[in-house]
Amino acid sequence: MSPLLRRVYAHRNVAGAAELDYSLAGLLPFTQLAQVDTAAQLLADVIAADQHIVIIADYDADGATACALAVRGLRGCGAKRVSYLVPDRMRDGYGLQAPLAELAAQAGAHLLVTVDNGISALEGVARARELGMRVMVTDHHLPGAQLPDADVIVNPNQSGDGFPSKCVAGVGVMFYVLAALRQCLRDRGWFAKQEIVEPNLAALLDLVALGTVADVVPLDRNNRIFVAQGLARVRAGRGQPGVHALLAAANRDPVRITAADLGFAVGPRLNAAGRLTDMRLGIECLLTDDPNAARRMALELDGLNKERRQIQAEMQEQALADLDGIDALSAAPVLCIYREAWHVGVVGVLASQIKERVHRPVIAFAREADGTLKGSARSINGIHIRDVLANVNAAHPELIIRFGGHAMAAGLSLAEENLDRFAHALEQEITAHWPSPELGMALWSDGELLPEEICLETAEQLRAAGPWGQSFPEPLFDGEFKISGARVVGEHHLKLTLANGNGGRPLDAIAFNQAAGLDLETGQCARLAYRLDVNEYNGRRTVQLLVEQIELGADTPPPSPRRSLPRATTRGPGSRIK
Repeated sequence: MSPLLRRVYAHRNVAGAAELDYSLAGLLPFTQLAQVDTAAQLLADVIAADQHIVIIADYDADGATACALAVRGLRGCGAKRVSYLVPDRMRDGYGLQAPLAELAAQAGAHLLVTVDNGISALEGVARARELGMRVMVTDHHLPGAQLPDADVIVNPNQSGDGFPSKCVAGVGVMFYVLAALRQCLRDRGWFAKQEIVEPNLAALLDLVALGTVADVVPLDRNNRIFVAQGLARVRAGRGQPGVHALLAAANRDPVRITAADLGFAVGPRLNAAGRLTDMRLGIECLLTDDPNAARRMALELDGLNKERRQIQAEMQEQALADLDGIDALSAAPVLCIYREAWHVGVVGVLASQIKERVHRPVIAFAREADGTLKGSARSINGIHIRDVLANVNAAHPELIIRFGGHAMAAGLSLAEENLDRFAHALEQEITAHWPSPELGMALWSDGELLPEEICLETAEQLRAAGPWGQSFPEPLFDGEFKISGARVVGEHHLKLTLANGNGGRPLDAIAFNQAAGLDLETGQCARLAYRLDVNEYNGRRTVQLLVEQIELGADTPPPSPRRSLPRATTRGPGSRIK
């Protein structure tokens, strides 16, 4: 291993070569997951009795991939009656609610299997049981004080579960359930009796990889195995037709894809269905075996994603205008923003974008059809937002209607008249119990590169050294460069030509969304934080710097669009900010 890679891995607490072995043999065994054997037995009994299994999905990419995985895996195990239901974000709310259970009963369901949801579905599970259905919950979200009265719950984060990987995504939990089911059916001699070829679950790992990356769960070694194996299948042309079609819609070459392509190209297109219309379109795209049908659905999803981006841009402009002139912004530990006209399906993306601007937790709210407010929270390192909400709920049980989520992302609902009280309680909670969050923007660098290391070979080496992602970040470097050329492209981006230290060859660089507020001159020196990328154009492959941050020299005014808010003159009507 090169000294550079040794350094990069050491910065990510990799202690030995075994942690970089991404073969399937390195996956944690399903036997370590609590209640997974009980879940497998239940599924095997239902399949043998030819009963109807209904998957209760979620409307994000993790839920969609988990649903497609469950349907494909159960059918591969010989289940003849498998269907799914997915709630409408705007009409039904999140997860297994009582009306969805009633709809499943009308469809003749015998067993409901939740994927990426269910751990907080107390009323929905109870209603399903009242209607005579059995319920299996598979989830990864943090449980509340009370668990649903399901027949079996598989969730590595429930109390007493010793499964070592607590950050497995919902699609990963379902993969383990299918692995246990296959072993159970194998032990029963089911495949031989039915003359069924045992399903190759590894053939579905592209779905697991996509859901894992899109849900932005930490990439511990177990999740890196999932992602690495899924990427390998796609690169070899053996992914699901829908995954390949979504890559084509995003103009990504499947032979060279990385985890970032799943997170920033495929995931948003899949999520667009759940944000704006109905996630059934995304699930069907992942379920079809017809490449032509997959292509048509992927193009429709691509169109929805373009619409989502336009809505998001308008909301972001309004939010930034609302933030303009807030004197207490530098001291505020958290921001709650709201406009009644905002789109419920896009507030999560908005919260994420504003968080990147202000570098503190953000909760963006929109009004739902029933008049309640739906909030999406995005947090920063050092503030576990789901735990914060739990503490606020414990201290003020009258404020929050429901909530759930992870350390970095969560969702909640509350009455509009409680917004100001909630914002005040939230700020008090964070101030009192989370005293040292990293509110300012901090970029953690892997250090400087030698001029000869800034080359295509190094970029290729780093790309192959992944998968990179949440809690296992792609390498970031910093260094001093002389700017020999700068121009604005695409209205918001800076295209740079750099002198590579010590009079080396010129380098191409691009700084996305950093054109505003910077007046760069030829010959000017700047310190850059950057990633190495491979730029492919007209069949030619060259190294390119993806610039995360520009720090101008001491003799130059230091405006930084990544650190400061754009200035606006008015605050829009109907807006609220705390």
